Amino acid sequence: MSTTRLARLAIPVLLILTWLAAAGIGGPYFGRIEEVATNDQSTFLPTSAEATIVGDRYLDFVDSSTLPAIVLFSSDDALTPDVLTELQERAATLADIDGVESVSPLIPSEDGLAAQVFAGVDAEASIAEVVDVIREDLPGGLPDGVTTYVTGPAGFTADITEAFSGIDGLLLAVALAVVLVILLVVYRSLILPFAVLATSLFALAVALLANWWLAKAEIVTLTGQTQGILFILVIGAATDYSLLYTARYAEELKRHPSKADATRAALKGVVEPILASGGTVIAGLMCLLLSDLGSSRSLGPVAAIGIIFAMLAALTLLPSLLYLMGRASYWPRRPRFDPNRDEDAEVTTGIYAQAARLVAARPRVVWVVCALALAAGAAFVPTLKADGVPPSEFVLGASEARDGQAELAEHFPAGSGNPARVLTDEARLQEVTDLLLSSDGVDSVSVVAADSPAGTAPVTADGVQPLGPPGTPAPAPTVSEGQVMLLATLADAPDSDEAGDTVRALRADLDGRAQIGGETATNIDTRDTSIRDRNLIIPLVLVVILLILIVLLRSVLAPVLLILTTVLSFGTAMGTAALVFNHVLDLPGADPSVPLYGFVFLVALGIDYNIFLMTRVREESLVHGTRPGILRGLAVTGGVITSAGLVLAATFAALAVLPILFLLQLAFIVAFGVLVDTFLVRTLLVPALSYDIGPRIWWPARLEADRAAHAAE
Repeated sequence: MSTTRLARLAIPVLLILTWLAAAGIGGPYFGRIEEVATNDQSTFLPTSAEATIVGDRYLDFVDSSTLPAIVLFSSDDALTPDVLTELQERAATLADIDGVESVSPLIPSEDGLAAQVFAGVDAEASIAEVVDVIREDLPGGLPDGVTTYVTGPAGFTADITEAFSGIDGLLLAVALAVVLVILLVVYRSLILPFAVLATSLFALAVALLANWWLAKAEIVTLTGQTQGILFILVIGAATDYSLLYTARYAEELKRHPSKADATRAALKGVVEPILASGGTVIAGLMCLLLSDLGSSRSLGPVAAIGIIFAMLAALTLLPSLLYLMGRASYWPRRPRFDPNRDEDAEVTTGIYAQAARLVAARPRVVWVVCALALAAGAAFVPTLKADGVPPSEFVLGASEARDGQAELAEHFPAGSGNPARVLTDEARLQEVTDLLLSSDGVDSVSVVAADSPAGTAPVTADGVQPLGPPGTPAPAPTVSEGQVMLLATLADAPDSDEAGDTVRALRADLDGRAQIGGETATNIDTRDTSIRDRNLIIPLVLVVILLILIVLLRSVLAPVLLILTTVLSFGTAMGTAALVFNHVLDLPGADPSVPLYGFVFLVALGIDYNIFLMTRVREESLVHGTRPGILRGLAVTGGVITSAGLVLAATFAALAVLPILFLLQLAFIVAFGVLVDTFLVRTLLVPALSYDIGPRIWWPARLEADRAAHAAE
């Protein structure tokens, strides 16, 4: 064997072994994600918001950091003194559960039909596991007719964690199965689909390995939401890039007798669009670093790392695998070298050649009709209810915490166990208390006091009330840095619009004399921050992607038109989503971050198909001129881009298997938008618009082939 041939074999073998070793190390980390991942609410908080500041200061007033679980006992019949005593004894045993730091005395309701207990769950423990133990342990030994619920912040955290539990198994299995079926149909080959799927899996394993250690070092944050998006994004992107390479490699195998020459030619043809495509996605994702929400900010680098490894795998691992297998990769439809092949045959036959002929015959009619159709869908964007949803609606389907919160509101002030936290100067204690109690939305107020039996002392307009017998001195409030912490129990459920209105009104009335935190304030600040992020990041993403396209296409006009068509496509996806969410699925609304995430993914990923198309159009235009190049580019890339669009839409649609409202909505928006981009924007709108404009599409440049054609005229 010659030295040259040995080197040709050594390089792909070395690359495959490197990927195999890295994926072998990363594979087991699929089962270790919970070691570094968190679904704690703090990871979703706006870092500079008032609620976050108050939450950080709250730890200065209490001995430990706990998350309250509200244990509710309810009955259709009045709870007798004997039953209440039995319930108190039963509740006291919760303190024996690992992770339960404290248990309050039993608090009966005024209607006599319910009682509640507050169990403080150690915030450093696995909250979901502790709550599960409470839920399993509690029903045993209860009086007949008594029903229990575990709700409150700890209960909702447990339900969300359970909803995300299908990421490692169900989500990954569904996504891979869908991709495999599509690849088998597309390739009609028994070998190539598994090579592409292996490329995607290896990329995901290595990306997960890198992100795991970054999360371990607390450089990035992994949440269930981020993890699910990472899985889908890497599988979809790596498969798309692989489809582009395999299609080009098959072309080159027909042009070159040597698989080495075909490999070099294929890589040369796809490296620029793949790097540009991945670069636009990475650039869009990194713009999320400007977000003030921890969840959005953490997604940027985590997903960007996934895209980097998706590109690397498609440009190194897959070419190495296909080089070693050669033409057998496509068995039983092996591409054979044909020195007499007709280069024009592939651009004159097939459905996309027919689309090209339609574009050439009536370009203006085609793009105007497409634009009007997209605009009709985008017209419904104002009906999208993306001003936030209560956290109790985050989980789709059954939720004990949600049911418990509804039952709690029937017997107690709906804000029980989850009060608003009010931070104020010690000198303003009475002034702020009076203002809080004057609000119809506040049921009661207490102050954190270290020497009171329950850790807080009730406060009225007359001041801090004594907890002991008459004449007993009132417990002194805990003071930290000259400030005290008040706890205001709201009359409405903490995640309700009414509670939000109460907190907003109180903030206006307090006018800087105090700061308000707690769940309701956090929900308000998160919604406001999401809207701020949306208004800042969306324009920035457009500018960044526009600059990348200008560099890639050596043009100004073409990139501007591509951006405009993609934005129009995004508007259609959002408008259609509004109709589906409001009238078909009857969803309670959408989080303000849904449009932002949908935009980042749909625009960054949707522009990929325009990149795949227009880079090939430019390549063909350099030889044949702009208008022929547009038709040839459309005909040649049609099949592979359609396949890529189907794969990406299917993988994002797989997110809907997780019972999380946010992921269901994101799945629909991205999947539907990608299909619109694939079948309408990239197939008809962009080619027809470009054809109608002609050689000026490359303004301010002008291609040599166009000059020659013009001179010949």
